[in-house]
Amino acid sequence: MSRILLEACCGSADDVLEAVKGGADRVELNSNLFQGGLTPSIGTLETVRAHTDIPVIAMLRPRGGGFCYTDIEFECMLKDEKELLKNGANGVVFGCLLPDGTVDKERCKRVIDLAEGKPVVFHRAIDVTPDWRQALDTLMELKVTRVLTSGQEPDVFFALDTIAEMIRYAGSNIEILPGAGITLRNVDKVVAATGCTQVHLARHIARRDTSVQHNHDIYFGGALYPPETEYNVTDSDYFAAVRKKIGG
Repeated sequence: MSRILLEACCGSADDVLEAVKGGADRVELNSNLFQGGLTPSIGTLETVRAHTDIPVIAMLRPRGGGFCYTDIEFECMLKDEKELLKNGANGVVFGCLLPDGTVDKERCKRVIDLAEGKPVVFHRAIDVTPDWRQALDTLMELKVTRVLTSGQEPDVFFALDTIAEMIRYAGSNIEILPGAGITLRNVDKVVAATGCTQVHLARHIARRDTSVQHNHDIYFGGALYPPETEYNVTDSDYFAAVRKKIGG
C-alpha cells in the first residue's frame, strides 16, 4: 500500500501533539468533540502553533444541532474564520446548509472568499444533504478543496461503494476524505475498497484527573454525567499503528 495521508480529529492542543507523536500528517482542530466538533479557541490554536508546524485545519462551527445558522451565528463564524487564519490556521472546515438540507451556496462562497486561497473543507454536513451529487456539484463549482464524508452512513464501512463512487464523481475537481468509523482493523479495507488517498480518524484514551475525587456527587456537564475524574486525549500509540499500516 502506498503512503496514505493521515488526518487526526483533535479537540485540544494536547490531542494535536499526541497525534503528531503518532505520525499524523494533518489535524482538524476543534473544541467539544462530544458534539461533533465546534470552533476551537484562539489560545488553543496559538499553543498548537508554538509547538508544531503540522498543517492545521480549524473548525468553523458555532454550535451543535444542525448546519442552518442564524445571521448572528454566521457573523460569528466569519469573525472566527478571520482570527483563526490570522493566528496560524492553514485552512478551515465548515458546512452551511439551507433549511431544506441543500448546500447554502451564498454563505459558503463568503467563507471561501474570506479564506483568500487557503484550503477550505466542507465537513460531514454533506452526509445529511438530500442528494450528494448535487451537493458535490455545488461545492466543486465553488472551488472547495476537500469534502469530509462518511458516505451518508453513520460509519464509513457501511458506505464503501458510495465513497468510491464519490471519488470517481469528483475526479480531480475536489478531494474526498473518508471519516467516521475508520479504525486500525478496517483502514486498509477502506483504502482498498474506495481508492482514497487520505483518511480521517479519532482515537482517544482516558487520562486521570484526581482534583475532583473528594466529592463524587458533583457534576459539571450535561445529563449524561460522565465521570469527572477523567478526560480523553488522543492515543498516540494507536495512531502510530495506523500510520504503520497505511504506509509510514
